Amino acid sequence: MENKSVTRTKQSPRPADEVAREAALEAADRLFYAKGIQGVGMDELRSASGISLKRLYRLFPSKDAIVEQVLLGRHREWTEGVSSAVARETEPRQRLLAVYDFLAGWFTQDDFRGCAFINSFGELGGTSPRIAEIVRSHKDDFQKYLSALTAEIGAPATLAPQLAILAEGAQTTAAISGSAEPARQARAAAEVLIDSALSRPRAGSD
Repeated sequence: MENKSVTRTKQSPRPADEVAREAALEAADRLFYAKGIQGVGMDELRSASGISLKRLYRLFPSKDAIVEQVLLGRHREWTEGVSSAVARETEPRQRLLAVYDFLAGWFTQDDFRGCAFINSFGELGGTSPRIAEIVRSHKDDFQKYLSALTAEIGAPATLAPQLAILAEGAQTTAAISGSAEPARQARAAAEVLIDSALSRPRAGSD
């Protein structure tokens, strides 16, 4: 049998700008979420990230550009988190309810400050069309995801936006109350809505 040697390629170091960009976004995400976007200046971001102002502005043309990238990163994290929670369930009805179980776990985290998208829209939605667009796209994607899950159980299309409103309301209420209870209440309400939707005759049925 022929002997084959395995050659290991030494990984090249990451480009300096990529490392700096990641550090800046990590610091911005943490600060914006904890203190609000308008409560964080570029000087504070410079100190937290360890990146000079000159370099920050070379990596990002404006503070809004940083906010955009932070929100896009949050969108990826949210999508992965919800999808992972749903994937752990095999029964279609439980897959829908897993969304609220995910929320309950998130609400118990020490740094939970509500939905970053709702917070950002409240601060900048009226003055930054791009931020408003990102927020709306994120919420629309979530509702489409719920639509796919409701289709799995044969529920009418009207159920998805109702379940989305429950999830959105739970996030805002939990941020104000500092409790995970809104997730449990939303889950209980979702069960009622799901059962009601499944018990109604479908259009065109006898």
